Amino acid sequence: MSTPSSFQKPPVSDLKRSAAMPFEPAKAAVNPAAQIMGDSASSEALRILQAHTETIKRADTLAFLRDALLAFKAGNWEKGGEMALKALHVDEKCGDAWHYLAVAREKLGDLATALTCYESAHKLMPDNAAIINDLGRLAYRLDLNDLAEKFFLRFIEMSPGHVEAVNNLASVWREGNRLDDAVELLRGAIQLTPDSAQLWNALGTVVNARGDLTNSVIFYTEALRHDPRHVHAHYNLGNAQCNLGQFDEGRDHLMTALPIFADAINIHTCKLSIAFSYLAAGDLVPGWDWYKARDKDGTDENMQYLIDRPQWQPGDSLAGKRLFLSAEQGLGDEIMFAGILPDLLDEVGPEGHVTIGVEPRLVSLFARSFPQCTVTRHHTTRYRTRPVRLFPDMEDWSQVDAWATMGQFLPRYRTQVSDFDQPAFLKADPERVAYWKAQLAELNDQPKVGLLWKSLIKHSRRDRYYSPFSQWQEVLSVPGVQFINLQYGDTTEEMEQAAALGLDIWTPPDIDLKQDLDDLAALTAALDCVLGPANATSNIAGAVGTEIWIVSQAHAWNSLGTDRFPWYPKSRVFFSPSMTDWTEVMGAVKAAVEDRFAPGLFDNRVA
Repeated sequence: MSTPSSFQKPPVSDLKRSAAMPFEPAKAAVNPAAQIMGDSASSEALRILQAHTETIKRADTLAFLRDALLAFKAGNWEKGGEMALKALHVDEKCGDAWHYLAVAREKLGDLATALTCYESAHKLMPDNAAIINDLGRLAYRLDLNDLAEKFFLRFIEMSPGHVEAVNNLASVWREGNRLDDAVELLRGAIQLTPDSAQLWNALGTVVNARGDLTNSVIFYTEALRHDPRHVHAHYNLGNAQCNLGQFDEGRDHLMTALPIFADAINIHTCKLSIAFSYLAAGDLVPGWDWYKARDKDGTDENMQYLIDRPQWQPGDSLAGKRLFLSAEQGLGDEIMFAGILPDLLDEVGPEGHVTIGVEPRLVSLFARSFPQCTVTRHHTTRYRTRPVRLFPDMEDWSQVDAWATMGQFLPRYRTQVSDFDQPAFLKADPERVAYWKAQLAELNDQPKVGLLWKSLIKHSRRDRYYSPFSQWQEVLSVPGVQFINLQYGDTTEEMEQAAALGLDIWTPPDIDLKQDLDDLAALTAALDCVLGPANATSNIAGAVGTEIWIVSQAHAWNSLGTDRFPWYPKSRVFFSPSMTDWTEVMGAVKAAVEDRFAPGLFDNRVA
């Protein structure tokens, strides 16, 4: 996306098509914790828009924009956009008309076109504060944080101390991991406006991103002291308390926030937080009930499955049915939820048939693991702003009675933790397992422990869930253990750090740890243990029956209130009591590695 200074305005004729058929925008997930304030179509925004519009001299342009404003007030964004286009046909250099069209496209979910229109409006009216603020908000939604920062800084320059502007800039800096800058900005603003619930809440989100949950609770509570109905403060406080294990207190705040949230995405996200509060406590029945919100039904983020068959409903019989089953959500969940397949196949019985749609990288692994099933790939794209999942290799849907997603069967087969007790359910290629065992044996006769330590998705809120590689040094220094690098992505920097410290970590040759998941399954099956955070690799290892040791923040929902990952037959979880200092949990991991894989070497340790 070009910056405003280099933006080339598209012809009105090109944009006319977008009013009837939205272009495919970049995905914009909405997170209630993000806290970007303002709405391009709020009552206040429309009032400002109307006031500015009244200065237009040309009567025909003004008439179209007044009609657009009436349509906006009625919630008819499509008609409002059509009126804005008519105004632009009269006067293509009318900045207000571009602004109206931008608002319409944004509200219709066509974010990429909306940004283009906002930029056109900004070029024509560079000192219009409302457009500058809208540009910043939309750039933020599109993950264009550098661009968002530019516009929010300009907005603050025009409106010093403006709470919305300060909040939004702090949010951008938080997302960019500039946490210290965000704290200083908010502290200064709070000194000027100490009774602003929004600023206290924003400060809570920043220290929360640091992993300092205890202090975030203090700031969220202060926000609620100034505004007892501040929806984001209730939501954020509820999540923080649940992450601290205070499930009842946290759930109360989430339940308070739920009816206050106005937009559907935030409502669904709040419901998911409630689900996780139950699941993390091991209370599965209400947990699965709330977990239905993951489908985001009624929103533009609801997945559309291109399957020309009826969807299976929980009361329907499965015996003898020809069922199509789609994986859902991310790669880790596709594997984790697949644990229900043995139960499902037993219920369908030999008279029925199950076809499974999975991520393309998993097709061969699932086909080997469930030879009685047909396994095909799914492909996810977006059409007219909506996510769509299709199955390119499915040619004859008439052979299917009904379809479902894997997660639909969690409430059916997993109502208590003991329901998860099961053997490994994925089968690695035995020839490749033998190959990797031979490769590992050539290294030495030491136990082989696979190592993971990070996510490739870099994000301030996500980073806190992972122990920095530097804190793994004591674990990796345990003698008599051969560590195997299973971390996908570029690990050059970490391997250089390890070599400089004299640590021996072997990186397997000739395997793409991210793409070749079938061979990765074989490699993990050849290991004695896989150690690290929960991700796709550790899920695969657990599913093929390898012992997995998970290093996790406390009260992770998928531990289901236990000290393990019940989803897999052999697992152990090391919970960190702190998300800012992982020293204690890494010490526990080191001791466990010594006891399990280097017995006898440390008999003289001081207790």
